[in-house]
Amino acid sequence: MSDHLSKIDSPEDLKSCTPAELVELAAELRDYIITNVSITGGHLAPSLGVVELTLALHHVFDCPRDKIIWDVGHQAYAHKILTGRRDRFRQNRQHKGISGFPNRSESEYDAFGTGHASTSISAGYGMVCARDTAGEDYHVVSVIGDGSMTGGLAFEGLNNAGASRRNFIVVLNDNTMSISPNVGALSKYLAFLITDRRFTRLKKEIWDRTLALPQGNRIARSIGRLEASIKAMLVPGLFFEQLGFRYIGPLDGHNLDDLVRIFRQVRELHGPILVHVLTRKGKGYLPAEQNATKFHGIGSFIRETGAPQAAPQAPTYTSVFGKTVVKLAEKHPGLVAITAAMADGTGLSEFAHRFPDRFHDVGIAEGHAVTFAAGLAAQGLRPLVAIYSSFLQRGYDQIIHDVALQKLPVIFALDRGGLVGEDGPTHHGCFDLGYLRHIPNLVILAPRDENELQHMLYTAVQYQGGPLAVRYPRAEGAGCPLDPEASWREIEIGRAEVARVGSAGAILTLGTLFSEALQAADLVEAETGMALTVVNMRSLKPLDRDLLRDLATRFDRLMTVEEGALPGGFGSAVMEAIEEMDLPLPRFRRRGIVDQFIEQGDRAQLLRQLGLDAPGLARVAREFFAPAREPAVVMPPGRLRKTHDIRHHRQHPERTDLGSPPSVSRLAGK
Repeated sequence: MSDHLSKIDSPEDLKSCTPAELVELAAELRDYIITNVSITGGHLAPSLGVVELTLALHHVFDCPRDKIIWDVGHQAYAHKILTGRRDRFRQNRQHKGISGFPNRSESEYDAFGTGHASTSISAGYGMVCARDTAGEDYHVVSVIGDGSMTGGLAFEGLNNAGASRRNFIVVLNDNTMSISPNVGALSKYLAFLITDRRFTRLKKEIWDRTLALPQGNRIARSIGRLEASIKAMLVPGLFFEQLGFRYIGPLDGHNLDDLVRIFRQVRELHGPILVHVLTRKGKGYLPAEQNATKFHGIGSFIRETGAPQAAPQAPTYTSVFGKTVVKLAEKHPGLVAITAAMADGTGLSEFAHRFPDRFHDVGIAEGHAVTFAAGLAAQGLRPLVAIYSSFLQRGYDQIIHDVALQKLPVIFALDRGGLVGEDGPTHHGCFDLGYLRHIPNLVILAPRDENELQHMLYTAVQYQGGPLAVRYPRAEGAGCPLDPEASWREIEIGRAEVARVGSAGAILTLGTLFSEALQAADLVEAETGMALTVVNMRSLKPLDRDLLRDLATRFDRLMTVEEGALPGGFGSAVMEAIEEMDLPLPRFRRRGIVDQFIEQGDRAQLLRQLGLDAPGLARVAREFFAPAREPAVVMPPGRLRKTHDIRHHRQHPERTDLGSPPSVSRLAGK
């Protein structure tokens, strides 16, 4: 294989490449991406599909003066490699490495930070207006595709930009996730024709002379209608033309000669331009071509076969969710599942296969997904909306006005709650607890492990009092035994579980950091002799106020643990509840995600960095609960008890009577 890639340190180095060298460079880029992603994991298929497109754009345009905005950003690996990050790409998505998405703080070539879909046209048009206001003349190119055209924000941007008549280039990367007509000789010829300077000049002269004739306006309108009719028959661009864009394409997105020639001509045109290119997702790596969904975002894999490097030790929360909802759907014919272009990512692929008439993929349109679910619920169905935590932010208005205000029984399955790992700050589900807990009528549950997730989903289907959200992480489960379907039971909403009893203070947890807090309490007792109470709160809204009242009067120190943003989160909710009950507020310590965006990295590594793993929580607990600071209020013996010992369960998994979720342990006498 040739070695051109080692000589490319910036897009400027591409300018001198011959057409043949660009083709060889495309093969090198693909090989480099496949090799590195097989080690680090990442968004393989989308980036392989845009190699030629990326080379053509950087060969023709003058970045960073010209601005290229990559929608979503998971298409940008070739862009990163060509813009001075070739060697650093070996640490792509790794802790202290480069981001898996465009990042303005990382490179001047990343014109706009992206991680969520459908934003590139709006952002690009903003840059266009800023350019014109400043009297400058650089080019702005927004590259959108891979499903992003299913998002309403993209069409809002097209509508605004098309009406402006400003110079703006949008490239629609069509990889069958969007519009996908066939490439043919005629459409290719038309693309060359309508971008050719001679054609553009001739068209203008004919138009000017026609308007000078008597009744010229009427003749011109007739010619315009004829031109539109011919285009509608021959190319799929009439829709974009009606929005004010000159449509060019569709083009073969893997033909470098054609792409370079078209972009050189487009660069000289004026007004809003949309260039439609057809690409193949996963091109150049057979496993990714055969299963682009699997290789859209993938962990490390064996390059020769595409098989994962290592099998998970325990089922993931996502897979447990997927299997559970299938079983629930078998018993509940009104249960309908909805996702926003993430059937596989949310674990709903089996549901879609088993119940195709009850499964709806609405595309990258989270706001629509929520209101669509509200309409289903209003007519008596039981919609379950499975969306990543950080993506559901885009449906916030609809959750309030279309679901909660009407008290409709929509179930929200919030996958990726907390730290998602290598996808970084655009995907961390840090904010859901804060943006959901103040919404009236909404119940919020978070399981401590994958078994409790089953019971919470069962509970959610039975619940008819309004909307309910179940939040769980992107992670392997705790490895605990899963109760059989016959043993699933409703969890009493708003009732917590006292899992460990101690007299030195209490740690209150929400969600899957429960196991870390339990281990931390064991470490503290082993090292200091201090025995701490550990509570699995289970429900953020409503909180178990009876238990909180007793804990607040019994202990002078309370600590909360959550895998979410501290401002407005679980710990804040506990403090507010104690204040609302007009009780003296104990000394308080909240542990969670600090008020900043967290970088990418392995989830366990990030938890360790934030002090949210067992040793980190133990360090804080030893200092906070130390009796030398102030004598602890000693709990009268026998008042707190627990009916389920988690450690005993782990030692005796054959004990079915100890299955999770346990009967709620309460204070004696309640």
